Amino acid sequence: MITFDDVRFSYVADRAALTIQRLTIDPGLTLVVGPNGAGKSTMLRLIAGVERPTTGTVCIDGHDLWKEEVAARRGLAYVPEHPELTPYATIGDTALLVAGLRGVDPLEAVDALHRAGLLPLAHRTVRELSMGQRRRALLATALIGDARVLVLDEPLETMDQEMRAFVHELVRERRAAGAAVLVATHEIEPFAGDADAVIAVRDGVVHHESIGGVPAGDRLAHIISLARGAEADG
Repeated sequence: MITFDDVRFSYVADRAALTIQRLTIDPGLTLVVGPNGAGKSTMLRLIAGVERPTTGTVCIDGHDLWKEEVAARRGLAYVPEHPELTPYATIGDTALLVAGLRGVDPLEAVDALHRAGLLPLAHRTVRELSMGQRRRALLATALIGDARVLVLDEPLETMDQEMRAFVHELVRERRAAGAAVLVATHEIEPFAGDADAVIAVRDGVVHHESIGGVPAGDRLAHIISLARGAEADG
C-alpha cells in the first residue's frame, strides 16, 4: 500500500531529519508514536506528498508520489495537526474542489459536510471559522471519495467528545474498508484496541512492528513502551 525505498529527508543540508531504508505499510490501522520532535509529522508529510524526499522514493499503490502524482494522490487523504486551508475559499467550494480532484460525485462533498456538521456553514470562508470548525472542515475532506490511504496527525487534539467520536468512527470505517490508516498521536489508549501495527519514531529513525499477535490486555502497555523508545533504538 505505502512503500519507502532508501528515503532520506533533510530540512538542513547534510543533516537528516528522517532516514528510512525500507518500509512497507499494509492496510489496517498503524499508530505512529514517539517523543516530540522525533520525526513523526515529517514522516506523515512525506506520505501525504507535502514534503519531497531528499533522496529515495515514497510510493502509494506502486505509484511514485512525485512522478505519478495524479495516480498516487487520487486515493490519499491527509489531515494535518494544524488546519491548512486556503483562507478565502468557502467551505463548500473547498469540498467541491476535493470531490473534483478525486473524481467523485459532487454530492459526496455535500454529504461529507453534513456528516462533519458543517453544511449550514458551507457559504463561509475558512477565515470565518473557529479553529475547531477548521479542523472539522479538514476531516470532512477526508470523507470525500473512498480514501485508500488516510493520514491523520494528532486528530483528537482540541476536539470535543462529539468530534472525538467522529474521528474514531472515521478511522474504523476506513480500516474496515481495507484502507491503510496512519494516526500519529500522543493519545494512544483510544486507538490501541484497533491498532494493527506501530511505527515508533526516535531521532529520525523508525521501528515498524505488527502487533496483531499481542494479547488485547497487553497491547496498550506494549505500544506505550514503543512510544517511549524501548524498541525504537533496536
